[in-house]
Amino acid sequence: MQTNHPIVLLLIMLPLMGTSCFRGGENEYKRYNHFQPGKVWLDNDSIHINAHGGGILVRGDTYYWFGEHKTAGRHGNRALVGIGCYSSKDLYNWTNEGIVLAVSQDTASEIIQGCLMERPKVVFNESTGKYVMWFHLELKGQEYTAARTGLAVSDHVTGPYTYIRSFRPNAGTWPMGFTEAQKNRIDNTSLEWWTEPWELAVVDGSLARRDFNAGQMSRDMTVYVDDDGKAYHVHASEENLTLHISLLTEDYLDFEETWTRVLPAGHNEAPAIFKTDGKYYMITSGCTGWAPNAARLSVADQLLGPWEYLGNPCVGEGADLTFDSQSTFVLPVPGKKDTFIFMADRWKPTNPINGRYVWLPIRLETGQPVIAWHDAWDLSIFDQ
Repeated sequence: MQTNHPIVLLLIMLPLMGTSCFRGGENEYKRYNHFQPGKVWLDNDSIHINAHGGGILVRGDTYYWFGEHKTAGRHGNRALVGIGCYSSKDLYNWTNEGIVLAVSQDTASEIIQGCLMERPKVVFNESTGKYVMWFHLELKGQEYTAARTGLAVSDHVTGPYTYIRSFRPNAGTWPMGFTEAQKNRIDNTSLEWWTEPWELAVVDGSLARRDFNAGQMSRDMTVYVDDDGKAYHVHASEENLTLHISLLTEDYLDFEETWTRVLPAGHNEAPAIFKTDGKYYMITSGCTGWAPNAARLSVADQLLGPWEYLGNPCVGEGADLTFDSQSTFVLPVPGKKDTFIFMADRWKPTNPINGRYVWLPIRLETGQPVIAWHDAWDLSIFDQ
C-alpha cells in the first residue's frame, strides 16, 4: 500500500519510533561530569544510550562506543535494526553516530532482520587502514545453534560497515598443545551430560574433536590487540564450556592456524581482556542465561596461556552478582597509567531497550585487579 498522507505516515511511524528509543522520562539531557552506574544514561538527543554488549575503540582524542541496538518488547534482543556507534571526547557525554552496520532485508543475507548480532568489537588495522568489526552471529530462526563469528569492515570509523561473511573458526586445525592421543581419541557420545566422566571428556577435548571439521563454536566474544599489533579473537566455544583464543591474520580479517583452549569445562562467557605490569587479565562470567552471576578473574603471562583462575575480582555488597551485571569490555584510559574501566551490562530480557550500563573503576591492590561499587564516580578517582 502506498500513501503520502502525512497523518497516515505519522500513525505508521509512531509504533516504530517507540520500539527503537528509550527516553529518560523527566531527565532531559544535560552534560555529565561523572558516571552513575546502573542509571539511565542519555545521549546528545536525550535518549538512553543504545549500545549493549559493546566495546570501545580510541582514535586520536575521541572514543567510539559500538554496541547492539536493542528494541522494546520480548523480541528486542533480536537484531531488528543493527549495530550502532556513539562518540565522546570525555567518556561521560556521548553523541549518537547512528547505525553503522544495518540488518538486511534480503532473505538470502546472513544478517537479515531478526537474526542475532551480539557483542560487536571494532579494531583498527594500522597497515591496511581498515576498521574491522567482529561480532557473534546467530542465524535467523536458529536461536543459538549456529554459533558463528561475523566480520564487517569499513574505511571510516563511523561506517558504514560492509558485511563480509560469517563462519565457525579454526575448521580443520587442532589447538596448541593437543597431543596425538587427544587428536585420535574416539569419544563415547552416549555419556550423560554434567557427570564427572562427561566433564573429564570435555576437558580432554571431546567437543573440540566433535567440531574439528565444521569449525569451532563461537558465541560471546571480544577482540584484543596486543602491544606488538597482533590481534586475538577470544570467544566462548564448546557449548560455552571452554574459551578459545585465536590469533588473527595480519590484516585482522581471518584466523591464523594458532589457537588455544582456555579453562576447559570452566563454563565461561562474556570475556574482557586487559594487560598491566606485563600480565594479561581476563574477566569472564559464568553461564546463567540473562541472569547475573559472580565475575571471574584469570591471569596469564602470555595471551595464549596458560591461564590461571584467581577468583572473583568484585568486592563488597553485590559482588556475588557482579553488581547485577555482566562483563563486556575493559577500557584502558589513554594518558593514565594502569587505569582501566570495567564495562558491563544489566540485561533486561523482557524489555531489552531498558538495559543499563555498569561502568566501574578497576583498582590494582597488591598487584591484583579489584572492582568495587560506586554510586557515582569520575576519572579523578585514578589520581587518588
